[in-house]
Amino acid sequence: MVGGSMSATSRYLCLSVVAALSQGVSAQDVSSGATIDTVLQEVVVTAQRRVENLQDVPIAATALDSRALESKQVLQLADLQTAAPSLSITNAGQTQSVNIRGIGLASNSPNATAGVATYVDGLFQPPIVQFNSFYDLRSIEVLRGPQGTLVGTNSTGGAIFINSNNPSVDGYEGYAQLGFGNFDSIEAEGALNVPLADTFAVRLAGFHRQRDSFYSDVGPFNNSAGELDETGGRIGILWKPGSFSALAKVQLNDQETGGYAYRPVRGTAFESYRVGDIRTLAYDVDTSHREKALIAGLTLEQEFDNGIILRSLSGYQHKRIYSVDDIDGTMADVSVGGDVWWDYFASEKQYSQEINLISPTAGTVDWILGAYYQYNDIDVRIRETQGGFPQDILPKNKRDTFGLFAQVNVELTDALELQVGARYSRYEVEGAGVVLIGAGIPGFPPGGLEVADLSGKYSEDMGTGKIALNWKLDDDNLLYVFAARGYKPGGFNSVDSHFDPEIVMNYELGWKSTLADGQLRTQIALFYNDYSDFQFDVLEPITGQGGISNVANATIQGVEAQIQGQFGGFAFDAAVAYVDSDLDGFTFVNERLLPAGNLGPQCPPGTPSNPPVCFDYSPFVVTTTGGPNLYSPEWTYNLGAEYAFDLGADASITPRVNYAYMGPRYTYIAYSPVTDRIESHGLLSALVTFRKGAWTVTAYGTNLTDEEYVSGHASASRNEFYGPPREYGLRIGYTF
Repeated sequence: MVGGSMSATSRYLCLSVVAALSQGVSAQDVSSGATIDTVLQEVVVTAQRRVENLQDVPIAATALDSRALESKQVLQLADLQTAAPSLSITNAGQTQSVNIRGIGLASNSPNATAGVATYVDGLFQPPIVQFNSFYDLRSIEVLRGPQGTLVGTNSTGGAIFINSNNPSVDGYEGYAQLGFGNFDSIEAEGALNVPLADTFAVRLAGFHRQRDSFYSDVGPFNNSAGELDETGGRIGILWKPGSFSALAKVQLNDQETGGYAYRPVRGTAFESYRVGDIRTLAYDVDTSHREKALIAGLTLEQEFDNGIILRSLSGYQHKRIYSVDDIDGTMADVSVGGDVWWDYFASEKQYSQEINLISPTAGTVDWILGAYYQYNDIDVRIRETQGGFPQDILPKNKRDTFGLFAQVNVELTDALELQVGARYSRYEVEGAGVVLIGAGIPGFPPGGLEVADLSGKYSEDMGTGKIALNWKLDDDNLLYVFAARGYKPGGFNSVDSHFDPEIVMNYELGWKSTLADGQLRTQIALFYNDYSDFQFDVLEPITGQGGISNVANATIQGVEAQIQGQFGGFAFDAAVAYVDSDLDGFTFVNERLLPAGNLGPQCPPGTPSNPPVCFDYSPFVVTTTGGPNLYSPEWTYNLGAEYAFDLGADASITPRVNYAYMGPRYTYIAYSPVTDRIESHGLLSALVTFRKGAWTVTAYGTNLTDEEYVSGHASASRNEFYGPPREYGLRIGYTF
């Protein structure tokens, strides 16, 4: 069935495996050995510009090192929602709608900015081209709640930090891994660290992954939409002569998928044109999709004799999408509004520079000062065609982001700390663009008839920050309370249409505890958010195009809890979140009710509809009474358990089981339970890892119950994406 909770059989299987593993704690006396962790290892985070123990950081966060990423089978960004509470990542086509506690990204518009800031090796990531596979990672950190001081703009929901392994001068090391599975899956991954001198080292890493599509296209082009062919590589260079260090990283990624794999949302106009089951596509367009990314960063760091660190991080990125898509997702002809496709290109270049001055933490006062600048150059070119009639959408934007920030921690007593942070942000954006129809069609100008002007300009200044009290009850318990303000920039849709920034005030109480002589750790957080001017992509009648609007205000409150335990060879972890949100009502054009095709801008008063020259949208304007925040499931939880059996002779075998539940969530503000809601689903996965010295052999399976579920709605059309079916395979690795 599509959506829904886990079946009774699946729940029984999950509980039976966990119970068997739990009984093994008393039945099996695990010897201490090099291959088995018998106590919880310290979890280190760096999101606050320092290396810190997660249990000492007064922030609601989930941190996963390379071993945890492997055991939870987190291979790309979307998989993180199975490992972190309150996090939902919804497939929306050109972007992934990343939301934490119901706050994040709810638009595919090039005028939108992210609400959950994602970083790769300290560099902020534009919202496009984020489907890349992970490889050679040191850790991933998911910070929940607005990060208005050290992160600044684009962090109303939180922040995600993806950290790759750095070069090391300590010696040669690396790994190699090969894998294969169903759907003709083949993967290869590896890394090599080479110290060329006492002060100089290079690390090379790369991967290749490919598999067949999960879908069969019965259309005339026999497309392979949804397949995967992806290659990436990274080089890191470290020079560390004494107290100075220079670290450069450059990575490239190239991914082809054969086009988006989706079908019309049930309840919409083209539902009757769906054929077969959810794995059957019916396209009348030769689809394709390719994404390329270049990410380059240079970190310079000088530690002075007094312990103060001066750090510079410079970055350049270039991300591109080339896509040909069947917009209606069917073989319906133009007489019923079908035969719509587009040729889509998007390019975003980003230049960034951050400077930090960081004090040592030995005294009663420590601090961080910083400055940040970012420039984005965005170019989007879309040709949408219906029945041979073209419409060209050509927006271009340039953005400047500037910030100054400071955070200070003051020890009021040996146990009580006051933390104060503040940030000033300046944001400017300007752009040009038009919507043209009929280019190359007799009766229209050669370049097309201009029907909308997408140019505009916008700027704003904003202050954000945080004030907190952190109480170290003893060495094993931290209690914290804070108020924090975050924001997401506003912008423009056209000359005549602007939208305001989102602002969120977060009030939070948290407790982190270490119990049972370090064998058990817990984290609990209660939060209340006052959320203003939620931005959402709605149809702008003036232009006939999608544009961002401040639809309403919201309140969001909830609780999150996490636990990790290690008792000899038995280890487990679990997390749960309850999020109660309430978004106000709003008046808008309900795009789900519109006829398909290029409709054009709003007709002048008294002029009848004449698509694509103009259209009267007034009959389709609706007013809602509100509902839960979009992309915000009320309940999310995940759990995992494993037992490491020591086989002697430096060998072990570790079976592990994971289960993750994502509650239902709405993706559109009309709140139709049929067209605008993604049903809940639960995913069961397992793996068995055999380790012998430097060798590992892992048998894995994901979505073991072969759950059929919707993973997202394409905001540019009325189509839905689906999660992958059951996958299984074998990986063989060697570490040296």
